[in-house]
Amino acid sequence: MQTVLGVFFHLIGGVAAGSFYMPYKKVERWNWETYWLVGGLFSWLIIPPITAWLTLPGFWELIWNMPPATLGYIILFGLLWGIGGLTYGLGIRYLGLSLGNTVILGFSAVFGALVPTIYYDFFPIEGKTTFNELISSTWGQVILLGILICLLGIAICGKAGMMKEKQLPQKEQSKTNNEFNLFKGLAIGLCSGILSSCFNFGIEAGQSLSESAVAAGMNPLFQNNATFVVLLWGGLTLNLIWCISLNIRNKSFGDYSDLKKPLRKNYLLCALAGTTWFLQFFFYGMGESKLGNGATGWVLHMSCIILVGNIWGIVLKEWKETGSRAKITVGTGIFVILISVALLGYGNYLRTI
Repeated sequence: MQTVLGVFFHLIGGVAAGSFYMPYKKVERWNWETYWLVGGLFSWLIIPPITAWLTLPGFWELIWNMPPATLGYIILFGLLWGIGGLTYGLGIRYLGLSLGNTVILGFSAVFGALVPTIYYDFFPIEGKTTFNELISSTWGQVILLGILICLLGIAICGKAGMMKEKQLPQKEQSKTNNEFNLFKGLAIGLCSGILSSCFNFGIEAGQSLSESAVAAGMNPLFQNNATFVVLLWGGLTLNLIWCISLNIRNKSFGDYSDLKKPLRKNYLLCALAGTTWFLQFFFYGMGESKLGNGATGWVLHMSCIILVGNIWGIVLKEWKETGSRAKITVGTGIFVILISVALLGYGNYLRTI
């Protein structure tokens, strides 16, 4: 039952992650940096402590009682994750949306899932899964198989996306592919994928903070919420600097207060988008409380984002003008990812019996 709940929470988090951008599509007459920063303030600064306050009373005391080195590592991984998020856009620029998503999320899934297990082979900590355990146990081998099948599903979805892009009218293709550069894109995509996986490393670094919350009698289901508060400070720092620099460069500071623009509507939409974005990690933390922050959770998170994103594409009829082969390919990719989710859940079930 714990495994089923863990997978379910990760699926809900994936729905939030795959859907958060939808409100941004309704924002009118604001520059990207404006609505990204307003939504981000809710994602990284406002909603996390409110959520922690509601679920972990006294969480500030837990944070301040942590060793400075622990807090420093959490913030550092948050900063690195923030850089990964920013370079994600560059990867998409040089590879295109479909191939870029495939490369970046694929790298992030692999590094985020496996690097901590390799680390614990060299620096063992009780209760933490090592890579040696994964390859030497039946449940670990099932999880590794699930990871491989997830990557296969990601690749198939990426192939479908590339087929879709090729079927765009010539005018649209030139807009999409005029900056295509495979070498630059793969190099940046590798960096972005590795750095994006640092969010998972940050959760690992904050494990003692989560354990302190449980030891203080707080609900284990929400034990990661205090860690998220600190971890997202790093992401806030990078994005704040970047967005303000774009405000200066594009002279878009007027967006925030121009009464000729739909300010109330835009602020509400950004608040909704930012809150929805954070909910991915709120439910991710709940899933990890059931499964443990091992190799499974991060891959589930990545696969669910891709799964939901492709489903949204179908719902919004983005595949309407494509041929049957592209539609069959994306359907196959979604099916393969669903198989990987089932395998990852089964591997965790075997671990508990």
